[in-house]
Amino acid sequence: MNDRPLVLPTDAHNDELIANVHPADWVNPTPNGRYNLVVIGGGTAGLVTAMGAAGLGAKVALVERHLLGGDCLNVGCVPSKCLIASARVVGELKRAAPLGVTISGEVNADFGVVMERMRKGRAHISHHDSAKLFRDAGIDVYLGSATFSGGNTVQVDGATLHFKKAVIATGGRAAVLDIPGLRDAGYLTNDTVFELTELPSRLAVIGGGPIGCELAQAFQRLGSQVTVFHRGDHLLNREDVDAAEIVQRAMIQDGVRLVLNATLNRIEPETHGRQIFFEGSGEEQSVTVDAVLVATGREPNVDGLGLDKVGVDVDARRGIRVNDRLQTTNRRIYAVGDVCMAHRFTHAADAAARIVIQNALFFGKKKVSALTMPWCTYTDPEVAHVGMYESDARAQGVEVDTFTRHFGDVDRALADGDKDGFVRIHVKKGSDEIVGATVVARHAGEMIGELTLAMTQGVGLGKLGSVIHPYPTRAEAIKHLGDAYNRTRLTPTVKKWFARFLEWTR
Repeated sequence: MNDRPLVLPTDAHNDELIANVHPADWVNPTPNGRYNLVVIGGGTAGLVTAMGAAGLGAKVALVERHLLGGDCLNVGCVPSKCLIASARVVGELKRAAPLGVTISGEVNADFGVVMERMRKGRAHISHHDSAKLFRDAGIDVYLGSATFSGGNTVQVDGATLHFKKAVIATGGRAAVLDIPGLRDAGYLTNDTVFELTELPSRLAVIGGGPIGCELAQAFQRLGSQVTVFHRGDHLLNREDVDAAEIVQRAMIQDGVRLVLNATLNRIEPETHGRQIFFEGSGEEQSVTVDAVLVATGREPNVDGLGLDKVGVDVDARRGIRVNDRLQTTNRRIYAVGDVCMAHRFTHAADAAARIVIQNALFFGKKKVSALTMPWCTYTDPEVAHVGMYESDARAQGVEVDTFTRHFGDVDRALADGDKDGFVRIHVKKGSDEIVGATVVARHAGEMIGELTLAMTQGVGLGKLGSVIHPYPTRAEAIKHLGDAYNRTRLTPTVKKWFARFLEWTR
């Protein structure tokens, strides 16, 4: 039975979304013979796996119980970046005065229009993940819940699918802390926040990781008074302290209230909101808000799959146990994406899905540990990273030399009036081999690709110094670091010999 999922609010844009990624009139195919691959889950990992395998001639079934496109399309990357785009315009306008631009009156966002724009954009993009598109590619698309029923079978709404290999790509969902009173008071997660049509005047965000920071800054700029509760001593715990400090400073300038090292005691509903009680400065304090957004990480979707029937081991926190080739404890079954991987990004799921295709269909030996994985947090400024942090290198016993170029020393950043941020590159000591890099900048996500390419293709930092970058651009900072590395090769002895040579040739 194909029940229509509920996506709020009900409007033409969400109707278009559902018509693409879970059409109400969809009729599941009738299984005919054994599939080379049954893919359970229609998010990025599952879609890439199914489409790639079908493109190679495999007989493929794809099963999705909710919305094709998964978190990325429906409640993650796409809607959040639409929201951030609107919020970024507000931020630009509020920073216009130092550039000599006067804005008359208040800068206000129409939240209803912002969210409608998001829904319209999401619906347009949903055509790329539509059930019809995958059916037309030769894939049998089943809409319904899948359960392993035997060593080589999956049940989907009464139908039995026989497989040679299977791939679990069921993704994850928002993890919710056990805070007294939270469930009774009500809360939002990334699964529900994009259903809003009215802006919460006062918003509490629990969690200062990437999702929490991105949405906190966006809602503050769109008109909410946001309070962020974070249990660490700085936001974005994974990042270098000075990188996180730049983001913190930007959020405070936007008006976000930060409560660091936070201990949340309880939440109590009020007539006109919710009161949050927390420990701060050695005593209990409280703040009243209209809505609470929980952004405290993700947990894997493994319930109801019948994994115990097929010998697939699961870790409650990390998800399905896989080896370096993404094979589960059942050699016929693989897993990919947020349900099993440490890197829970759309691009990580895409890259890993390509590994699964090779390993599952062609007895390949591709390893997920061989991937060089960049990521980006889309605050303003953004923080992008690839490879090792200096702390990682120390923990692994790798000696590094670190080169940092602050944008206060980069002409384009100065011209833009936007000098906060830096490019930082770590190389193995005694060589120019890049082992890690961090960029903090307005468009850091666009800059990290050059450094990722250098790492994957063995291009050293010294060679980047010879790459011509357009002037003036922020990316010139990378060339500056290449020059800085090359200057370290001019030891006193080398300089002495150069001087003698020049004297001799004069």
